[in-house]
Amino acid sequence: MKPQVVRNLVVAALWPPGIAYTSWHYMWRTTALHRREVVGSPGDTAVPAIPAGISRDGLQPAEAGVGPLFRRRYRVRVAGAQVGPEELIERVSADPNCVAPTEFARFAKVAGTAGAMGVGDEYLVRMPGPWNGPVRVVERRPTSFRLATLDRHLEAGQIEFRAHREGQDGELVVEIESWARSGDRLSFVLYHHLRMAKEVQLHMWTSVLERCAVIAGGRLQGGIDIDTRRIDDPGTPGKAGGQGLRLGDARAKRMLDELHDTPLNYQSDGDRREPGWRQDEYRQALPGEPPGPPVPGGSWEVAQRLMGDYEFADPDIVRAVYRPERPLEERDMLLEARFWGLRFRFGVRVGGVRDETRDVGGRPVRVWGWHYRTLQGHLEMGQMDYEVWKWLDSGEVEFVTCRVSRRAGTGPPVVRLGLWLFGRRQQVRFARHACRRMRVLTEAALAGGTG
Repeated sequence: MKPQVVRNLVVAALWPPGIAYTSWHYMWRTTALHRREVVGSPGDTAVPAIPAGISRDGLQPAEAGVGPLFRRRYRVRVAGAQVGPEELIERVSADPNCVAPTEFARFAKVAGTAGAMGVGDEYLVRMPGPWNGPVRVVERRPTSFRLATLDRHLEAGQIEFRAHREGQDGELVVEIESWARSGDRLSFVLYHHLRMAKEVQLHMWTSVLERCAVIAGGRLQGGIDIDTRRIDDPGTPGKAGGQGLRLGDARAKRMLDELHDTPLNYQSDGDRREPGWRQDEYRQALPGEPPGPPVPGGSWEVAQRLMGDYEFADPDIVRAVYRPERPLEERDMLLEARFWGLRFRFGVRVGGVRDETRDVGGRPVRVWGWHYRTLQGHLEMGQMDYEVWKWLDSGEVEFVTCRVSRRAGTGPPVVRLGLWLFGRRQQVRFARHACRRMRVLTEAALAGGTG
């Protein structure tokens, strides 16, 4: 039996007793909780970047997860605190178990330096049921530290602990903020469709905040504030589509390396008039610019960067792994298509990158783009073009995708049948989601000044 199947069976078996154990503690809570959950804005998708120098091996970032992205902030005000933010964070980082509810959650350092918490250290958070979660310290500051989830964690993302003083009285404020999605589809089903499962995380972090107040020598002022922002179509910067599989995935890396010698199954001079060929074009308006050449850091340049990183791809539909150090025009990409819990991996090869000014209907337009073609073993054969246009006379900016394709007639019969029944629907779904994500990501980058 495959390890992933065994893990899923263990998770499903241990979840009910873990729920029951944690529920007993949860029922006796007396602290006032002020909770609200709202639909998030594009700015809520800005997951903190992993600092330079931190190993990415084994990381399970938010873009590799499943389902909505949740940005949660737990916040308390501590009246009469006897210690400052620096001392509090120093104590907590030296021994996270001093604030963890150890009757059902305990931190164990499994890698890194001995003693106090340091950047690069790894911990395993042991909890009843299937909640054990490996994490890595990616940032440590005098008043904060940040953890990122590792492979096999039930969540994908990051969490930050921080403290500061606020107001004229210098009141101590302690916050825990997370940016996370479910780690895989099974976790998504269990975590988001069993109501009590959602409360486990809340019980964990609100208990930590209560204990922070005790260590600080003060008392909670006004209960615990919990703000949740839900983003159903996360546009998380940082190669949301491009790094979905991650080079840390040994099997994906091996399959990617094998693509180097795999020939194309489509040539541009193929006869597209034969039966079965489809040609599509989709256009998405992006934020405009003043007329004339593209503005530095403007909509056109932001879209160019997003396209180069393959971030327009919805990771719930298609993910990709590639070697970002190679020039775009020499890139092989391993695509993973997702449908009804099934995953299919195929190879494509990037072709010519173009940057030119065209005359379209008597109007000048600056165009940057690239295309990829399918490799042997792909269920389809054809070419996908991605371009960003700026109309120089009006300043309008557009994301343009074009596809020419047909079924390749390869693969097991049941897979070919599925492609015949659902392939066209998935093609359209991918293109429409890509257009919407490009608009959302571009608007978010411009609003956040990250273009």
